Formats: sequence, structure tokens, C-alpha cells
Amino acid sequence: MLRDLLKLGLRSLRRNALRSALTMLGIVIGVAAVIAMVTMGAGVTAQVGADLSRLGTNLLLVRPGESQSGGARTDAPPFTLADVQAIEREIPEAVAVAPVDTSALQAIAGDRNRLTSVMGSSDAFLRARAWQLARGRSLSEGEERAGTAVCVLGATVARDLFGDTDPLGRRIRLGRHACLTVGVLAAKGASGFGSDQDDFVLVPVRWFQRQIAGSSAVRSIYVAARDDVSTARLAGDLSQLLRQRRHIQRGSDDFSIRDMTEVAAAAIGTTRALTRFLGALAAVSMCVGGIGIMNIMLVSVTERTQEIGVRLAVGAQGRDVQHQFLTEAALLASLGGVAGIALGLAAARIGTQILRVPFVLELGVVLEAFVISAAVGLAFGYYPARRAARLNPIEALRYE
Repeated sequence: MLRDLLKLGLRSLRRNALRSALTMLGIVIGVAAVIAMVTMGAGVTAQVGADLSRLGTNLLLVRPGESQSGGARTDAPPFTLADVQAIEREIPEAVAVAPVDTSALQAIAGDRNRLTSVMGSSDAFLRARAWQLARGRSLSEGEERAGTAVCVLGATVARDLFGDTDPLGRRIRLGRHACLTVGVLAAKGASGFGSDQDDFVLVPVRWFQRQIAGSSAVRSIYVAARDDVSTARLAGDLSQLLRQRRHIQRGSDDFSIRDMTEVAAAAIGTTRALTRFLGALAAVSMCVGGIGIMNIMLVSVTERTQEIGVRLAVGAQGRDVQHQFLTEAALLASLGGVAGIALGLAAARIGTQILRVPFVLELGVVLEAFVISAAVGLAFGYYPARRAARLNPIEALRYE
């Protein structure tokens, strides 16, 4: 029975091949748009997650001047290196504690120069952020303690200042101050927010404070938790210690602790919500395609009134006619769904290459899009099929 219905349906569609193809177009576009949007959105989500994991999802960023409840205090004193040492000494859950201060300066080597971010910190910053060295070495403990004029270059700075030449042992100027290059970091590329992660120069924090900042203030502290310690627990211990050191008995904190795990979760959640929203918008075109199917099926019923009358006159039941037209509508939608899947995957492949994000195929979404397209065909084909089944055989045979 089903085989006969499929044969009749395919024969009817081939009879008006161009009209059938145009009718399927709405479904094709709808399914393709849903699959392309969701697949590219999944790729963007995966890329954002990977970028944020490279920032360090077990990382806390501590800054003075803003309370955890969201209020700001402009009179909050900055941190000092003594605070950093206290955290290292009294919080065993912290695997790396790095003071950080930055300033935008012109980096100059010979006749080449680049405006970059100069970061005063320590080797702990590289451990906290999981940076790898491409050449040379990191800052030594003695250089950090003495504030020696040495530096480690990010990959972008090393490329722009030295090209293919080895920068190790070469001196560069940061503004008016010279320093010796002892290492080059491995490239991380652009972050999920579009910034170049390799565009900075790392120098000892004490040298930065004396030569560039002109003060002993520490603007922020990166604290990395051990793998077996939750960042929430570390944040609680860190908050308690800093409140003691900053003599806060009551009221809000005059510092903020940002958990990069929460930042990562929020960013990934946002991209997923946007993906669902775009997928829902694209799915609207499936309804438009369904309306097109219903319109053409009504036209088909009118054109084939005499054929329907003959079938009813020779003994066919109304449900047989209804099943025939429902099959044709389902075939239109299903064939459009298959074509839409192929077009959507091709568009998603091109889109992910343009956006430079991974191609993440979600088979569940592909299957859902196909099932929904078939369901749309049945839903919008029901009224024309029901109308055909209710035709009076005598009136249908007399129809001109």
C-alpha cells in the first residue's frame, strides 16, 4: 500500500517537475538555514570555549577598587608585592600567583617598531596562563627580585621586530628604556574576542614599577588554583585573607575577584543562546515553505478534480484519496528536507572556514530538521488532502 502511494506521489510530482521544485524551495531554504546557523553557532561556541580555556578556566583575577557586590570605591588602595607574597605564603590552594601591571609603549628594535602592551609580572603569569616558550627561557627568580632589565617577547612582537632573525640576546627599547630579550613565547593567536594574545612584552614587575610605572602599586593579581581545588573555594580563602590585610571589618570589599570559570560559562551560554535564536528565526522559513506546499496542493486538487472523481466512482474510498495527497505533500517536504540538509552542510562548511572556527556537525539537529520538514509537509498538506477526499464523485466528474 505504502509503495503504491509513493509511486503515485512521485509520478504526480514528475508530471509538474518545475512546479514541484519551486514548491520545495521554501522547505529547502528553511532546512538549509537552520542547519547552517546551528552548525556555525556550534563552531563559534567551541572556539570561544577553547579560547577561554587557554585564558585559564581555573584562574581568578583580583583587582582593587571595585566591590564584589558591584559598587565602586575610588579611594581603594592598590595592591602591593607584599600582598602577592602573602597570598603565596598563606594560601596553599594557589599554584601560581602573579602580580600584573601593563602600559602601552613603543617597542623598538633597529629600524622596526611596534606599539604593544608591556606587562610587568613574573614567571608565575606564564604558569597561570599556561603559556609555552618557543625559544629561550622565562624570567628567573633572581631577575624578578632584582628587577633586571630583561624581557620575554610575545610571538607577534618578535615577528614584527625581528622577522626571521633570532631575537635572543638582542636588546630592544620599550619607550626610553632598554632591555635584553631572553625568551620568545609560543603563539596563541587571536582570542575569542578578537584581540591578539601574542601582542605583549613581559618584563619583571620590579623593573616595570621603577622604570615605567614610577610606583610600587600592583594593579591586578592573577591567582591560579590547583587542579584538585575549586575556584569558588580559592576565591573564599582569598577574599578572607585580603579583607584581613586591608583591615575591612564590615561593609563591602574594596576589591573584586573575578572567576574565569564563570566568565567562560557566561560567554559560552551567550553564544549558545544566540545560536538557538538564529536557528528559531531560520525555522520560520519552514512555515513559509509549508504555506507554499498547501497552496500548490490546493491548486493540484482543483486541476485533478476529474481524476479524483474517477477514482471515487470506481470504488476508491475518501481516505485513499486523502492518503494519496498527504503522501505527495510529505514527499515534497521530505525531498526538500534532503536537499536542504545538503545545502545547509555545504553553507556551514564554507561559513566555518570564513569565520575560522571548527566545523561541528550535530547529527541530532540534522535529523530534527528533516523530521520537522516532513511534519510541516503533512501538517500543511492535510487541508488540501481532506478537501480532495470530501469531493462529491458526481460533481467531480462533471467538473470542467
